[in-house]
Amino acid sequence: MPIRSAVVGFTSEPYTCEVSTRMLLAYAAGIGETNPCYFDDASALGIVAHPAFCVTLEWPVALSMRQHPPCALPRQEAIRAVHAEQDSTFHRPIRPGDRLRTTGTLIQVRTVKPGAFVVTKYDTVDATTQAPVVTSYASTIYRGVAVDGADARIEDVPCFTLVNNDTSRAQQVALYVPRQAPHVYTECARIWNPIHTERRVALEAGLPDIILHGTATWALAASHVIHSCAGGDPTRLRRFSGRFNAMVIPGTTLALHYHSSWDEPQTVSYTVYNAEGAAAITRGVAIFAATP
Repeated sequence: MPIRSAVVGFTSEPYTCEVSTRMLLAYAAGIGETNPCYFDDASALGIVAHPAFCVTLEWPVALSMRQHPPCALPRQEAIRAVHAEQDSTFHRPIRPGDRLRTTGTLIQVRTVKPGAFVVTKYDTVDATTQAPVVTSYASTIYRGVAVDGADARIEDVPCFTLVNNDTSRAQQVALYVPRQAPHVYTECARIWNPIHTERRVALEAGLPDIILHGTATWALAASHVIHSCAGGDPTRLRRFSGRFNAMVIPGTTLALHYHSSWDEPQTVSYTVYNAEGAAAITRGVAIFAATP
């Protein structure tokens, strides 16, 4: 069953979340992050959400949109969905006690070589004041699924400038992904898709094995870039983007390469390579606010 390009412009019902300390601690634990700013809720300063926590708020909206009649697909097509890109802008940190509201709008549907390419814009706002908290653009490829109708779009993803990606000058770090990492991330981030945890379903979907969530790889990269380029201060992060390409099989080691401009605002470009040397995340960019 094809995806109809006429669904572009559809906006979801809002999802409201009362952010708890438990949720933020669990997300940090799910990516192995123990920086006190995420993990020490007894600190006088309290904790903030890891920036990548925004996907926990966006996932319920994504599910509701996939089940809405104009957008719904049969199971055989739905399990072929692969998160292709995540680009999030952070207007302010998320903290325990926040009451947030997230909506999603389909802004693009088009045909690409692997299948149907769908872009959703997620707006997370303070439920009381309506002030923006996070704005994300998430792209999904439905592998082998056709598009019914001409390509359609109502908005483009904002552009950014990449830092010179000279691999000879890149900082490099190894990131080990335990075999159980997708299972832990699934439960701690509250993002369940069986291709990440159930090998039978992954094989049925045409994958060689279970694969790590793209957003988990994205979050691991964010943690290291924040630590190395912003003194471990996530409140300085204004934008974090990455395009998910090659698969990450759990139980392997990734290689993160990154460059920093040291301008104001500081811009960092990064690439993540999987164990086979293929680029798992490309066009990675982190933009930090000026040092206080």
